[in-house]
Amino acid sequence: MSSHGPVTTAEIQQLGLARGMVVEELGWDDDVAEDFRQAVMEDIDSDLVEESTEAVDAVILWLRDDDGDVVDLLIDSLTDLGPQGFLWVLTPKIGRPGHVAQSDLSEGVLAAGLVLTTTVSASAQWSAHKVVRPKSARR
Repeated sequence: MSSHGPVTTAEIQQLGLARGMVVEELGWDDDVAEDFRQAVMEDIDSDLVEESTEAVDAVILWLRDDDGDVVDLLIDSLTDLGPQGFLWVLTPKIGRPGHVAQSDLSEGVLAAGLVLTTTVSASAQWSAHKVVRPKSARR
């Protein structure tokens, strides 16, 4: 994804998000990549949901090293996620405040019983990591 300006629709489409999807956002704070958020909302043609009353198609989790236990946060992120849904865990890039070591994220994903599939750049400050349930759990 772009680190040289606003995120494009083509870059957002790499995330597997589409018009009509319900996307929940967790961990928002004033340090997030607003251009990324706006591009996601434009692509799904809806606002991001803070607390869902129904199953969601995807979850965006903003995760910093001081936000708490990675495993607990990942498991909590699954609460509203539908069986075919996926997580995009956004972490500050190396050298940025709040950076989460790749090993900590990988270990947390594994301990939560999930699978890390893809990592892309979401902005100049944030990386996005796609996390899914194992295929055997997606029913």
